[in-house]
Amino acid sequence: MPVVPLPEEPSLTQLRKQAKDLRRSVLAGDQAALAEVAEHYPDRDPEEFPLHAAQLVLARHYGFTSWARLKRRAEVSERYSRFPARMPASDTSDLAGTFLRLVCLYFDDDEPEQRARGRRLLAEHPEITQDSVYAAAAAADAEALRRILAADPAAARREGGPYRWEPLSYLAYSRHDPEVTEEAVLGAARLLLDAGADPNAGYLLRGLPTPFTVLTGVFGGGELGPVRQPRHPHSLALGRLLLEAGADPNDGQALYNRMFEPANDHLELLFEFGLGTGDGGPWRRRLTDDLEAPAQMLRGELAWAITHGLTQRVRLLVGQGIDVTSPFEDGSTVASVAATTGHIDLVDYLVAHGAPPLDLDPADALIAAVLAADRPGIDRLRREHPGLVGQVRSARPALVTWAAACGRPQAAEILVELGFDVNARGRTDVPSDQPWQTALHKAAEDGNVELARTLLRLGADPDIRDHRFGSTPLGWARYFGQQPLIDLLEPVTTPEGNTGGHA
Repeated sequence: MPVVPLPEEPSLTQLRKQAKDLRRSVLAGDQAALAEVAEHYPDRDPEEFPLHAAQLVLARHYGFTSWARLKRRAEVSERYSRFPARMPASDTSDLAGTFLRLVCLYFDDDEPEQRARGRRLLAEHPEITQDSVYAAAAAADAEALRRILAADPAAARREGGPYRWEPLSYLAYSRHDPEVTEEAVLGAARLLLDAGADPNAGYLLRGLPTPFTVLTGVFGGGELGPVRQPRHPHSLALGRLLLEAGADPNDGQALYNRMFEPANDHLELLFEFGLGTGDGGPWRRRLTDDLEAPAQMLRGELAWAITHGLTQRVRLLVGQGIDVTSPFEDGSTVASVAATTGHIDLVDYLVAHGAPPLDLDPADALIAAVLAADRPGIDRLRREHPGLVGQVRSARPALVTWAAACGRPQAAEILVELGFDVNARGRTDVPSDQPWQTALHKAAEDGNVELARTLLRLGADPDIRDHRFGSTPLGWARYFGQQPLIDLLEPVTTPEGNTGGHA
């Protein structure tokens, strides 16, 4: 039986009840319960089945090595999970709570206009920061913080405000003013740290196991891009202060949020303080079965960087000694990943730094040749392997979406010539045929006019809607603020399609 994911909000009370129910079912001879025992505890005699045996079976059912670890995970989840969307709406008289909701990133649909409203609110009501340690931290109001902490030093670690965060988290996640001075930010952070604030404070967003720490907030980034989820205006200085105060550099969520953009300054700072070494810090001690070890985490970072052609990041990671010799979990090598995701230029570099030489099967070799727009290579493979194109087309029907993700109009044109559907839906964040959006959606997102013109010429449907948001490419262009694509797509999109918007 496959391991079952733990519920989003695991309840220790409910897990204990499940273990008791499992024990009763096993002793009653229930076949499904006996199958669970045979799968997860095959050496256990089901006729003598104490509660601790049922607890172990349940733990293994959820992918944990022991009941103690499952119990610990449930306790940590109950303690640290936060669900921002469920927080009760602020009372209109609670100006501090309203301010915090407006100006702090919460990694949902963060809107710049909300932060602008928060700035206006603070300008109209500067008293917001006077009685709230959380608002004072978010606004980097050192004078107010100094007064509040002098009267109540424990406030530096007390959870509160609309998101039940510690004050340091509100400081790290606040984007209330892009012109706030470094002196003000660092001064506020030092006051909190000197009063006992935890530099590793954090929470579990919607119960997910990767913690959103103070550093996560400082570095910003995320799936919605740097406009909606920007870094803190003094991210490097504030990050350095937190790391010097003991923040663990192995922050998986910070790495994830920043992996979408090519900048590497956050990585350089984290490596300076030991990224990739140590035991993973307090959060990994809390969530051992859920969080990757530091070295494993960086292997994932390397795979992403190669897949997306982030050459400078690849060089940075390799220069830090990240393993390039071992295959990834799916058996691919660093060189084969580079070649089959359209980054053949990285292969020689990786091999020169210890990676195994490139050795592709015909199907992968064809994918690499197409993405590199290597027509002679394509012709040779087709001669040597009749039927190869059909084989690849069957295995990777949405390959044109990945060509779009790489920004390769020539590759898209070659694929359509080979019989691939220009309107196929696939993923464009990773090379996958999961039917999310089309190549034209990706061109609209990226503002790639040349690619969009090529796709339209090849028969791309401007009225087609993606499967996640139900929006046309024009809707995507509007959502991402790509005016040249809006100008290109508006005349060719039907009125019905014009009403669609990226959700």
